[in-house]
Amino acid sequence: MGAGRSEEVGGPVRPELAELRERKALLGDGARPEAVAGRHRSGRRTARENLADLVDPGSFVEYGGLAIAAQRARRELRELLERTPADGLVGGIGRVNGDRFGEGAACALLSYDYMVLAGTQGVLGHRKKDRLFELIERLRLPTVIFAEGGGGRPGDTDYPVVSALDTRAFALWARISGLAPRIAIVAGRCFAGNALLAGSADLIVATEDVALGMGGPAMVAGGGLGEFEPEEIGPIGVQAENGVVDLRVADEAAAVAATKRLLACFQGPLDDWEAPGPGLARAVIPESRRRAYDVRAAIEAIVDVGSAIHLREEFAREMVTALARIEGRPVGVIANNPMRTAGAVTSAGADKAARFMQLCDAYAIPILSLIDTPGMMVGPEAEATALVRHCARLFNTGANLRVPLVAVILRKAYGLGAQAMAGGGLHEPLLTLGWPTAELGAMGLEGAVRLGLRRELEAIEDPDERERRVREVTDHAHEHAKALNAATIFELDDVIDPAETRRLVAATLAAAPRPDPSPRRPVDAW
Repeated sequence: MGAGRSEEVGGPVRPELAELRERKALLGDGARPEAVAGRHRSGRRTARENLADLVDPGSFVEYGGLAIAAQRARRELRELLERTPADGLVGGIGRVNGDRFGEGAACALLSYDYMVLAGTQGVLGHRKKDRLFELIERLRLPTVIFAEGGGGRPGDTDYPVVSALDTRAFALWARISGLAPRIAIVAGRCFAGNALLAGSADLIVATEDVALGMGGPAMVAGGGLGEFEPEEIGPIGVQAENGVVDLRVADEAAAVAATKRLLACFQGPLDDWEAPGPGLARAVIPESRRRAYDVRAAIEAIVDVGSAIHLREEFAREMVTALARIEGRPVGVIANNPMRTAGAVTSAGADKAARFMQLCDAYAIPILSLIDTPGMMVGPEAEATALVRHCARLFNTGANLRVPLVAVILRKAYGLGAQAMAGGGLHEPLLTLGWPTAELGAMGLEGAVRLGLRRELEAIEDPDERERRVREVTDHAHEHAKALNAATIFELDDVIDPAETRRLVAATLAAAPRPDPSPRRPVDAW
């Protein structure tokens, strides 16, 4: 027999091998045609179909596939073998995006099987998770978990239990935070322990039909809180707007495709990329400094074509966060959105940016900050949101980054909001640039003028004359605030043609060494 070849040995199959083959056959979807048909009728895919779509062919190594539900005391073995394969949790190690990243494509993969006892968490399923989570920690493997399921399973009888509060899986899963990126895919119903696994992940990809909550209908009713249909608890409209969901997609197929793109951002640089048109950046900022614009146009003008993946889009819309690439290198982008609150930094926006910066810092992804903000959103209503603490969180996170940070002031950079976007100050990033439209100040120009000239303005009786005086002084202050003026006293590193932004950012990041990922820095769940 030649090297690298194998042949089926003739003759009768030994009983032990025949028994193994029979058991293995029960693991596949073909052994449960009725359950599979029901799944398909509901417009959903099976656990193994989702994994087959995600994992490179032939690369999946399954752990614990022969496990069954711990219910032998009340159900026949044959029934358990046929109806509870893998104890409802398919897990193992395989490759994702191997065509682009080779050996760097190794991942851990887990999927609850909703066709097995509604995807609930059984005793042996927990033990399988323990085993896999410890391997993930040892190998620092990026991980994808399909989290659909109903939480803890009360029907397992083979192990003595009172509370099951000694279950290790949740702590082991949380301990991976900051060691290896974890992506949860949530489709359909996901409650209790399953929801906790999703919520502990670094990123959540959810489908339009999701019902995601820490307690399902039975738990809600048991708490005396009323009767609800599963779809009324944590639907996508709620969980996308409140920031729980990072990426909203149509269905499981779209979730798998999106997850492959997200994983690639953590797997390394790509050799093939396309630069945007060199003049796109020049057209981003309107000629009127009072006119709003979509900052996503600025992002698209800088990053590789088609590479931007916007996260938590429906939450804190005044702050934009995205994973993207520049010359094939993964980058994280934070940006003020002038279309909302004029780009002012709110409590929710600060949380969104700070948590995203933590994510990038933990997994060695450099950050590009695009600044256009009048400052922090102040006032009684803003302070009622605990702005003091949320604002400080953005400073504490930015000032302690290990990854490279490059800041580009697109237009307005005023007050503490601008400093927060720059890691605490304009000289904290590796490079701080301004576009010709940039203006800088300790506070918004018109507000500063009205405050500084308050007595003079109060003495002007004619309202039109008063406003003319405000515009006159504001125009003068604007000349003083221009980036070109700030650059003369070295408050920022350079003022550039917007078309040069991409080249300068890429050159700066190329010069920066990859940061040491030790010690581990956990990523906040929120």
